[in-house]
Amino acid sequence: MNSMEFSSTAELPVPKDPLSMVIGQGEAVSIARLAARQKRHLLLVGAPGTGKSMIARAIASILPPPSVEISVLHNAEKPERPVLSVRNEEMISREKKEKVEFGTEVRPSEIPTFVTERLGLRCRRCASLSPSRVPYCPSCGAEKSGSRGMPVGGVAKPEDICPMDCVEAVRISENGDEEPIFYERTSHDRVLMLGLDELEERERQENALMRNVLVPLSRSTFIAATGNNETELLGDVRHDPYGGHPEIGTPPYSRVAAGAVHEAHEGVLFIDEMATLGETQRYLLTAMQEKKFPITGRNSTSAGATVRVEGVPCDFILVGALNINDLGMLSPALRSRIRGSGYEIVLNTWMPDSNENREKLAQFVAQEIRKDGKVPHASAKAVEAVISEAKKICRRADGRAGLTLRLRSLSGIIKLAGDLAATSGSGLIGPEHISLALKSAKPAEDQLDERYGNWWGAANADHGHPSKPSSGTA
Repeated sequence: MNSMEFSSTAELPVPKDPLSMVIGQGEAVSIARLAARQKRHLLLVGAPGTGKSMIARAIASILPPPSVEISVLHNAEKPERPVLSVRNEEMISREKKEKVEFGTEVRPSEIPTFVTERLGLRCRRCASLSPSRVPYCPSCGAEKSGSRGMPVGGVAKPEDICPMDCVEAVRISENGDEEPIFYERTSHDRVLMLGLDELEERERQENALMRNVLVPLSRSTFIAATGNNETELLGDVRHDPYGGHPEIGTPPYSRVAAGAVHEAHEGVLFIDEMATLGETQRYLLTAMQEKKFPITGRNSTSAGATVRVEGVPCDFILVGALNINDLGMLSPALRSRIRGSGYEIVLNTWMPDSNENREKLAQFVAQEIRKDGKVPHASAKAVEAVISEAKKICRRADGRAGLTLRLRSLSGIIKLAGDLAATSGSGLIGPEHISLALKSAKPAEDQLDERYGNWWGAANADHGHPSKPSSGTA
């Protein structure tokens, strides 16, 4: 084989395309490009460290940015059924710009006397006008109505009186019909006059401000749900010890929390070790089929169990991963759904030892160093040492004369060698650093075997008993 034709990995170009950074998985990369373009699901089957999560991240990175925000609004009529809101960027911008003023502001002298009396602006004894914050008429000393809650004999503060006290009256419309009219006292002692339609529209807009954004517009297109429990995957409604009481509790809409299936809307949902999902697989299947999944409290004894948001969008690309031995533990229905609208791929664990593939491993070393950002580049001799280790792993793990694609272990060796080079003041990772890293990176089992000779000796040493000599002599 040809020697490395570079001085250090600093000279090697690293692809900008994330999928081109995946080493030795040509077929999987081709199918992944199709999955990203056609929005297909993927099931990646293979040994740990062969690039499953890297492929999922690469698919997510080439997807277009999300186009909608998902939120819930307060539902004044039925708080335990928050209103779902899905807005695009244009709608969000327009709502921010639109600020509608409702009603007509009038002076207290221009409205009926009984209204100003009830709003605390007029004395019912002498009919003189005075500020609402003054509980007693300055002219005759009588207590004004609308001053309930004022401290006896004290001076009222503006915040002691609700600035939006409202009085309902009736007026005659132009066609002679009676219609309700509402008068509200403003904070500067003017009066706002509103019709019923204006009041309802204002209430609607105020409710729109009571918003809980579940999935923001600006978000990652990659969501990793590996190890998530059912609540984290599907969403939940947090418990309120006051049961959502309107005065002392927390409003139901603000306690709704999205699950990973919702956060992955318009992106990639990556689940490694899919077999560990167990019974939750059936919920995941429903989310994939319907492209929407309700959020409700998942604890039957919690106040959140009474809250429910229907039809929350969850249109995602599922990239599932599992080891070959766990394939039989995957739900047949879920697997059928993936095959029906996607692909199953068995990843390679090794590749032939050729000049082209050695160059790919050299590219891998350069990628890992650049991604880490804390270690120096590697010399050509150091890369050759990494390739030599890749051959050994391939023979040991796969019984083949090739180069391993179990790249996670190689990544650890490269970073450890880089740390050794950095702390020793070396400008490059050399073969001596790789050699030291290989000794330090041995699995705990190998280290125990070297130190104690066998597991029996290690166990006895752990309990304070002398171990047998590793040479095996009596």
